[in-house]
Amino acid sequence: MQPGTREAFILVEDLPPIEATNGDGLAHAARNGERRREELADFLRMRRASLQPADVGLPDSGRRRTPGLRREEIATLAGVSIDYYTRLERGRETRPSPAVVDALARALRLDGDAHEYLKSLAVQAARRAPVPPRPPSRALRPTVKLLLETLRPNPAYVVSRTYDILAANPGGARLHPGLLDWPPRQRNTIRYTFLHPEARDLWPDWEQKARGCVAQLRAVAGSDPDAPDLAALVGELLVKSPDFGRLWGRYEVRRAGAGD
Repeated sequence: MQPGTREAFILVEDLPPIEATNGDGLAHAARNGERRREELADFLRMRRASLQPADVGLPDSGRRRTPGLRREEIATLAGVSIDYYTRLERGRETRPSPAVVDALARALRLDGDAHEYLKSLAVQAARRAPVPPRPPSRALRPTVKLLLETLRPNPAYVVSRTYDILAANPGGARLHPGLLDWPPRQRNTIRYTFLHPEARDLWPDWEQKARGCVAQLRAVAGSDPDAPDLAALVGELLVKSPDFGRLWGRYEVRRAGAGD
């Protein structure tokens, strides 16, 4: 395929988890519960910092010590007390009502995907004793494999929710040059985007492609933040790619297929 070619067909496969047990399940759940509360607080702080007074119809009162809006401004726009909003940003309040979540989304000027992400974070943060997650299955139904064959010669491949490539027809396998040189378990389109040396030549606007990848991964994190496959991928990319870390910290959210 020529550089810049877009995928002709992508099928995102939601696969059920396989049965598994974990002797450290309770400790794992406790750690994840704390991380969920931190995620809600971090999201609110980052989105507040990304707004300017003019974005929400407020006058610019001059130089500010920190970027973005002040806590009291978001609290006023959302119709909640400053103390309550401060507790949310510090991870001390983890059970905002649906009405408060909607009001915060309006105050922070969140679009539909980011609003749904905030709802998911609020639900996750409110859980007291989450069930330890189970590893996802990588098995494909025979009908999916048949579909890949019937689409030939058009390129097609199947990805998991975290963009592991689970199967591909010959054309689909060639869409990411050099990807097949990696072991099967490492073949992931987001890992490829940030870590493969040919990725930046493949997409002329690599930055836009990378932002979309991270935003889609954020959407997955909103619905299942404790998933081991997600945690492993994000952890690896945070260590190996400064660009991923920079974009991950922006808390942009976009569902798969939205605007692609």
